[in-house]
Amino acid sequence: MRKRQLSPQGDFPSAGLPRRFAAMFYDFLLCVALLIVVTFIYKLILMGFYGAEQLKQMSDSGALDGDPILSTLLFICLFGFFSKFWTYNGQTLGMQVWGVRAQNADGTAISLWQALLRFMVSIASWLCLGLGFFWVLIDKQHRTWHEIYSESQTVQLPKNIHKK
Repeated sequence: MRKRQLSPQGDFPSAGLPRRFAAMFYDFLLCVALLIVVTFIYKLILMGFYGAEQLKQMSDSGALDGDPILSTLLFICLFGFFSKFWTYNGQTLGMQVWGVRAQNADGTAISLWQALLRFMVSIASWLCLGLGFFWVLIDKQHRTWHEIYSESQTVQLPKNIHKK
């Protein structure tokens, strides 16, 4: 399968930690909104099956706490959000605002497999109190854990480049 070249092309520096965190904060806000909408739709569907009164009773009794179907659905939606943006143009909406891009070393878009690795290792990085993200300060190539494991990089794009 042929890799898709991202635009603009060039040899860009690794994105700095403050810029990465700023992009992550923007994406965090978008993801919270996405999760709220998905949960709302899921609850509406449940209400259609059980009825409002029975759903309220189930909720009050704690029967819906830790719902594995909802948890799985939310996980898939989050992965879908990130993988679509990373594999299409290398940038989530937050990354676009802050001028950073996920890509392969040759400037091509990452694969779905790489997106899955980035996503899973990013979660592990957060569970380790962000250590995987701060690894950028230690690594000689300025890579995070998810970049190392997915063989990708996060670069800072120049400010005044017009996209095609």
